[in-house]
Amino acid sequence: MVSPAMLVHFPLIFLSFVALSLASPLRTDRHINHFNHRFSRNSAVQPVLLLNSSAGPSSSVTPASSSSFPATMTTTSQAPTGTSSPSVSSKYVIAHFMVGNSYPYTVDNWLADIFLAHSSGIDGFALNVGVDSWQPSQVANAYQAALQSGTGFKLFMSFDMSSLPCTTASDAANLRTYITTYAKHPNQLLYNGRVMASTFSGETCTFGQGSVASGWSTQFVQQLTGSSAVHFVPSFFVDPSQFNTYSGVIDGMFNWNSGWPIQVTTSYVSSIPGLLGDIASGLASTVSSALSNVIGSTTPDDTYISSLSAMGGGKTYMAAVSPWFFTHYGPSTYNKNWIYLSDDHLYATRWESLIAIRDQVDFAQIISWNDFGESHYIGPIEGAQPMSQAWVDGNDHTGWLNLTSYYASAFKTGSYPTPAKDQLIMWSRPHAASASAANDPVGKPTNYQITSDNVWAVVLATSPATVVLSTSSSHSQTFNVPAGVSKLAIPIQPGGTMSGTLTRGGQTVIDLQATDFTFEANPTTYNFNVLVVASP
Repeated sequence: MVSPAMLVHFPLIFLSFVALSLASPLRTDRHINHFNHRFSRNSAVQPVLLLNSSAGPSSSVTPASSSSFPATMTTTSQAPTGTSSPSVSSKYVIAHFMVGNSYPYTVDNWLADIFLAHSSGIDGFALNVGVDSWQPSQVANAYQAALQSGTGFKLFMSFDMSSLPCTTASDAANLRTYITTYAKHPNQLLYNGRVMASTFSGETCTFGQGSVASGWSTQFVQQLTGSSAVHFVPSFFVDPSQFNTYSGVIDGMFNWNSGWPIQVTTSYVSSIPGLLGDIASGLASTVSSALSNVIGSTTPDDTYISSLSAMGGGKTYMAAVSPWFFTHYGPSTYNKNWIYLSDDHLYATRWESLIAIRDQVDFAQIISWNDFGESHYIGPIEGAQPMSQAWVDGNDHTGWLNLTSYYASAFKTGSYPTPAKDQLIMWSRPHAASASAANDPVGKPTNYQITSDNVWAVVLATSPATVVLSTSSSHSQTFNVPAGVSKLAIPIQPGGTMSGTLTRGGQTVIDLQATDFTFEANPTTYNFNVLVVASP
């Protein structure tokens, strides 16, 4: 069946799949789950500061002046709002891990990732497994490493049903084997006393039965009993009004597409008078205001939560949070070449939105730890890439782990932590959105017009400080930031670089420079990924 939402995964076995228009809200593009390991690989500047300060209630502030550049700023309270209340609870922050990108991993590689994730506030990995025959051995390595780590780091299976077969009863048996093998493992995530299990897709799987619901019920859920009984929270791409179809099958639902404002396309932006021009001109404050109702919005969450609540029984809701999205495959490979709007500090804003409704959200799943093909990885660039080296190599994202640690703590406890040390995180794309590549047969990605040419920055300050962002010796802006988290942006032009400093009392606390980075006017190929740099 055709999903009512856009699917953003698809594997090698679906190379012949005919996708709908990338600009359409109805899309059946599939995530790249696995791959054959043999594949290797001087206009006016208007900065904007968006502050989310823990220092106090809403107010207006003004940046310190370092030039004549006009600027706008807003400050909002960082205290959880709505129904959320500060409390320690059994909430989990999980990262989506593509086992299909782990072909050369050893137990030591898994250990390194687990230690890094755990230190960043992540409680476990959702292990996305596909059809490759070598993936079960890597799953075994992951569980072994989790045990060796001594951290209590948790794992659970996320069956990629866009890759795994699901037409016969024996196909379901393969899934059950994963569950029964690790059900009693000390690092298996148990939820409500049952083995946690999830999927990517699966809304067309029958396992040889007369319906999808019957297939999952009789061939998967009902056959897993005792210590192997599952708490099943899949990501089925169906209209939430259909959730009751799966009554007695699902224990909750994972809202994969809630991680991005997927409805924001070039057509959508064009419907707002003047907005495309504002984006092209780098008017970040104007753009942020116009799109504030969709960046990090909880509307997709509300729909899922309402439909799950109508089913009764205290169903589990798992929300997605993601920092970026860009994929660039041509027709000869996966034929997926587009961006989702990831500007306006999407990662931080989405986290803040989820924290505000945390009483209704059981899991926050980060998409992703290592999905390089879609550019939303927050872990190190390692393992085996799915032919994504052209836009991934050299574009480190681990700086986003600094933000992950901060927001994960707030999500799990209901209270924003006081920053333990000053930190600055910055990111930018490598070339102008309107640039023409010299040699790229794939072409510009769909929706390239909706992204702004900016350096985005987030500051975690232990106390009030002065931050200077610079893109060149003549283009900089000084901001007075309060204690807590502040979101900043400054336009970048071809030839620009990324640098930032944080000073306090006349002393330089942070001096962050992006080395080997220049914002290009004429790239060889299109790359709408970002480089993330962060202070220690």
